[in-house]
Amino acid sequence: MNINNLVNLLNDEKKENRLNALSDIKSKINSGEITKPEKTINVNNHIHTTYSFSPYSPTKAVYMAYMNGLVTAGIMDHDSVGGAKEFIEAGKILEISATVGIETRVDMSKTKLNNRRINNPDQSSVAYVALHGIPHQYIDDINGYFAPFRKNRNTRNKQMCENISEIMKPYNIKLDFDEHVLPLSQYNNSGSVTERHITCALSKLIAQKYNNSAEVLNFLKNIMKLNIAQKAENALLENNPDYYLYDIIGILKAGMVEKFYVDAYDECPNVEDYIKVAKATGAIPAYAYLGDVGDSVTGDKKPQKFEDDFLELVFEELVRLGFKAVTYMPTRNTKQQLERVIKLCEKNNLFQISGEDINSPRQSFICEALHDPMFSHLIDSTWALINHETAATKCDNAGMFSEKIIKQYPDINERVKKFADRN
Repeated sequence: MNINNLVNLLNDEKKENRLNALSDIKSKINSGEITKPEKTINVNNHIHTTYSFSPYSPTKAVYMAYMNGLVTAGIMDHDSVGGAKEFIEAGKILEISATVGIETRVDMSKTKLNNRRINNPDQSSVAYVALHGIPHQYIDDINGYFAPFRKNRNTRNKQMCENISEIMKPYNIKLDFDEHVLPLSQYNNSGSVTERHITCALSKLIAQKYNNSAEVLNFLKNIMKLNIAQKAENALLENNPDYYLYDIIGILKAGMVEKFYVDAYDECPNVEDYIKVAKATGAIPAYAYLGDVGDSVTGDKKPQKFEDDFLELVFEELVRLGFKAVTYMPTRNTKQQLERVIKLCEKNNLFQISGEDINSPRQSFICEALHDPMFSHLIDSTWALINHETAATKCDNAGMFSEKIIKQYPDINERVKKFADRN
């Protein structure tokens, strides 16, 4: 089978076909039929897959990371680790180090951050967080824990689809959750359904109604009166078939979600319960720093203020609650923003984790910012994260944040140095 057909199979409906195709690709790489990519120092711990929203299955995501020269890759889906085992297996096939995480939103209403817009563009008192370095023996337990939250999310998803249908009624567009949205997801395989699935389904309906990108843009901008960033407008008008649908999604995500959004409650774990799950499984609870947004890198976030005005309070609460890490994206913020975050992490003995959010084909797997000496420590921290996961998978009390290891290496920098050893 030729390489193009094999690559297409990496997104096949059946996991076995995806992994078999990857094995065939690896054989062709080993034989020299496919050129082996040159390895870099690049890492990425925040790659979404089809188990939340992404153009990539877990197998395809690992392939993309490998072909871009990454030396490590991390899966990070919303409310689901349903794709984690496949991601791990794909990493073994391509001999690339893999790490497992999950992204979720937690209820912060019983903390000092109540009624504040923290790091969630859509809702106050709710924060985006992650569990990083999940020991593999607890993947099923964590997926089971999040199952009720995924189910509750779909109740709200249906309400949002109804809201969209009401908004789109003048344009003869009706969005049905079961018909249009659910089939785009891996929900039946324990994946999650997100606002991006909803905007994707709506994008498909809009693309079917209008003949080309200019007509779509006219509809969104002049008829629906959405505020569209120039960058997003230019991208759509490129009319690139590989990106076209995702460019519409980006515009809807930035300009329309607030019009149909329903506040999330039952699908958000209480932050203290989330910390308990992390402690019970040896996963690393991490706060996802967003920072005030100016010109959105991905074009799907409008200018908006978040936690920068009260960042010291955020860190105070993180420490009190039992967070062990902060994750941030070097390309998403200014150096001034991240210098402040780094200083607060060092002051509070918090682990720093890097990951560039990948959920669109326009996004690069390569984070060029990691070549800046300011962020070089994030490469070591990634290796520490991977070695933590390996150690904690072998033994419950061997992870970076077990009582035994903390007692031996109380300073996080010393702990990172110990776990970052690649030998």
